[in-house]
Amino acid sequence: MRLTSFARFIILSIVALLPAQAYSEDGTDARNIIQNAIDHYRGLSSYTEMSMTIHRPDWERTMSLRGWSIGGKKTLIRVTAPARDKGNATLVLDDNKVWSFTPKINRVIRIPSSMMSQSWMGSDFSNKDVSRTDEIVDSYTHTLLRTEMADGHKVYVIESIPKEESAIVWGKEISHIRDDYVELEHQFLDQEMKLVKVLKTLDIREMGGRMFAVRQQMRHHEKKDEWTEISVQMLDFDKKIPDYLFTLSNLRNPRE
Repeated sequence: MRLTSFARFIILSIVALLPAQAYSEDGTDARNIIQNAIDHYRGLSSYTEMSMTIHRPDWERTMSLRGWSIGGKKTLIRVTAPARDKGNATLVLDDNKVWSFTPKINRVIRIPSSMMSQSWMGSDFSNKDVSRTDEIVDSYTHTLLRTEMADGHKVYVIESIPKEESAIVWGKEISHIRDDYVELEHQFLDQEMKLVKVLKTLDIREMGGRMFAVRQQMRHHEKKDEWTEISVQMLDFDKKIPDYLFTLSNLRNPRE
């Protein structure tokens, strides 16, 4: 997930190495804005209850999910409904290792790097979207393109281009982040700089003691009637979460 969703990172700000255009007129650092937006989204730890609706021209289905995370290091997402999908789960650890569990075949499967760009649970989010943690901060160069105003908030529009040594499939990404660090939009462009998909925030409310994007939609640019929507019903930040949740044993035999 970028579920979403769904967790990302800790960085050091090295001001001298950033390009001059990375700063706004008030000295705001584009890289720090990305950092703060991710920290705002995930907290030190979090427990989430949410739904995911996958829409296609001739069908639509909704799943209920529970998610646990510790910083940008560990994430567990488990399906709780409907019955046919219940128990399907994804585990992400801090070295970008991803495993999935399917109760029907009772197997834990490590997702290889060759499958990271494939669909996550049949949605418009990829396995890579779910496992992104801190990657966007340190593997990209960030530039503040402009600032805008929306609903009384300053909005920072930031371009993030992968560094040459990074194994990134995207040509660049563009983020629209409010001054309270709520991300309004995230665009993904391919190596030819053509827009591929867009994550948009549809509803912002106070939840878990902060303003939060409670409803987001991922839509492919050329497939107008295909999208996936994540809606958060409950969110608890900075909850103490036991380490055993983020193990392969718990992935197969849940003790939540």
